[in-house]
Amino acid sequence: MKHYSQLTLEQRYGIYTLLKTGHNQSKIAEVIGVHKSTVYRELKRNHGRRGYRYKQANAFAESRKQGKACHRIDGSTWAYVEQLICKEWSPEQISGWMKKNMNIAVSHEWIYQYILKDKLAGGFLYLHLRCKKKRKKRYGSNDRRGTLKNRVSIDQRPAMVDARSRVGDWEADTIIGKAHKQAIVSLTERKSGLALIYKVDRRTKENTEGAIKCLLASISERVYTITSDNGKEFGNHQKIAKGLKCNFYFAHAYSSWERGINENTNGLIRQYFPKNRDFRTITDKELIHAMKRLNNRPRKRLGYKTPNQVFFGESYTVALTT
Repeated sequence: MKHYSQLTLEQRYGIYTLLKTGHNQSKIAEVIGVHKSTVYRELKRNHGRRGYRYKQANAFAESRKQGKACHRIDGSTWAYVEQLICKEWSPEQISGWMKKNMNIAVSHEWIYQYILKDKLAGGFLYLHLRCKKKRKKRYGSNDRRGTLKNRVSIDQRPAMVDARSRVGDWEADTIIGKAHKQAIVSLTERKSGLALIYKVDRRTKENTEGAIKCLLASISERVYTITSDNGKEFGNHQKIAKGLKCNFYFAHAYSSWERGINENTNGLIRQYFPKNRDFRTITDKELIHAMKRLNNRPRKRLGYKTPNQVFFGESYTVALTT
């Protein structure tokens, strides 16, 4: 008799019922036809909080079996996965994109396990994962910044903007550097998720106006609306709207979810420019690098297309080589 064997669901049911009737491990092993060490191992590895239950035990075993399946993926595929991880793609994005475009099934859970294994071995793949910290809300800050003149409420924004049925509706915000030294003007297109960023020396309305016009001037034909918060840096909203021939709207106070796409994108941008970073040291090359990485990542809500592909067209290919 072998000292180890893979148990079936029926055998696990036998273990469950025999335990209930008070049989010891040796007797159970004899009845179901396995070595007693197999029963010992089964009870040790698949014992839940409520004791041994055969369905739960079978689920535990199947889960571990699936985890081992990642070893069946060849080295060249894992090397490719590593390349995408280093481009700050999330495991879910990698899994979805490879399945759709390469017909390769690599579970995002396998990828997380691979990254964890790499970390335990002294690797650095985990450093490319996104920060999971929750961002603190800035309560009351808008009240102290005054009321902007001639602001148009988001309540007057066309319903089609909410539906994200077209490309050309943007959300705007500013990201502050360490000790409030310099800032980044952040724009996100609602349908495609395209992210554009521009560094300014001071968060003034003049600098913000200049940054927005610089970022959108070359694609002004695809700028219909801009929605921002109520910060004073958007005080020149009328000049921005006139220069780009678009409509400018303001979200309600303390309602960051009304610009949810931009808020989420700002969190991703923080991966490249964290709160403790002195923005004075940020170079144009770094800004361009961050935009390329963000806009060439496949998104689940876009059917694993990239923001560049949705905004500029299907022919826009994802650059995967370094």
